[in-house]
Amino acid sequence: MILKYINTGDLNLEKHLLIKDIFELLVASDELILEELFEHVQDYLIKKRKTWIKEKNFDFFFNTAFKLVSCKRLQDLCLETICKNSHLYITSKNFLLLDKDILYSLLEREDLQIDEIIIWESLVKWGIKQTPSWRSKNNNRTEWNNEKYEALKKTLDELIPLIRFVDISPSKYSTRVRPYNAIIPNHIYDEIEEFYLKGTLKKATILPPRVGRIRFKSKIIKKKLISIIINWINKNDAKVIPDKNDLTYNFNLISKDGIKSQSFINKCRTGKPILVLVKCKNSRKIFGGYKSIGFYNNNNNPLPNEFIFSFENDEDIQNMRLSRIKPHNYFCYSGFIFGERNLYMQGNNLYVKYDRKIGCSGTYIIDEVEVFSVVGRKIIQN
Repeated sequence: MILKYINTGDLNLEKHLLIKDIFELLVASDELILEELFEHVQDYLIKKRKTWIKEKNFDFFFNTAFKLVSCKRLQDLCLETICKNSHLYITSKNFLLLDKDILYSLLEREDLQIDEIIIWESLVKWGIKQTPSWRSKNNNRTEWNNEKYEALKKTLDELIPLIRFVDISPSKYSTRVRPYNAIIPNHIYDEIEEFYLKGTLKKATILPPRVGRIRFKSKIIKKKLISIIINWINKNDAKVIPDKNDLTYNFNLISKDGIKSQSFINKCRTGKPILVLVKCKNSRKIFGGYKSIGFYNNNNNPLPNEFIFSFENDEDIQNMRLSRIKPHNYFCYSGFIFGERNLYMQGNNLYVKYDRKIGCSGTYIIDEVEVFSVVGRKIIQN
């Protein structure tokens, strides 16, 4: 197959029925640095053989893909597949055999659909399986000595910070996490204890709850930023760690047909909450705004919760800016307006009025706009 590609510059992968041969071609093209062929094969596997990969010998493809540094898109496909069936995979025997780097990539994900306590317990089992000094099958924790705890702590040292401890209920934390305090890094354990004592942490190294159960898909910002925006919607500080009761929103994209279409205008005038995200050309900065009654021209409505914000880039969690502005019930048919023209769109331009809290002003050329309706949802108690 490689010789044919080198000689003709063409290769019809549909003629090769054995998917394993095609996957081996991907590996060989990576080793031979045939970048164009590598991308062609990876693209074919993702677009044409996605179902086959998911249903046939998934673990083989999963582990092989992570051995290839350039195979990022196929790696993401495998991780997304696991996240959609998180409980089935994380509680399986195959989870205990995962390479540490692969496990790290999995635990980083925001879209794992599983209770955090199960992730924690599965991680401890993985650590026991992967620790060389744990040759015996003695899982009776009361009989573990300091040497065993230290060995397990060393194995899990880089992975424990990825556990979202704040998403574990106090009762489960007390009975199923605290007994393992000897393997948790001291600074993390102290922060967890403070969280369960006070309820919030404004400065923390422990991570907030996963936002995987929130329906939010954007090309402009990474999903992890939505928890910051939710904090602002709930009138909390950006760095406050939210709990499950705070993350009760779904974000439905309503700007698919363009923000000047009649269907979009109608959706914005329902009086329901609206979130706007704007990406500008020649800049990594992201602007946005939120209005709790949408762009609804009705002065009889109560004063809405309205604010504008900015991120330095699509995954910035340190330098975000927020300004709560005076509400102004006005809808612009050529785009949107927040406040008294604090942030508004006209034509292809975004205009930012100087605000010391936002820290900038000026006219930007818009690259992309996304508008979401914000819908509250009920919490299902486990």
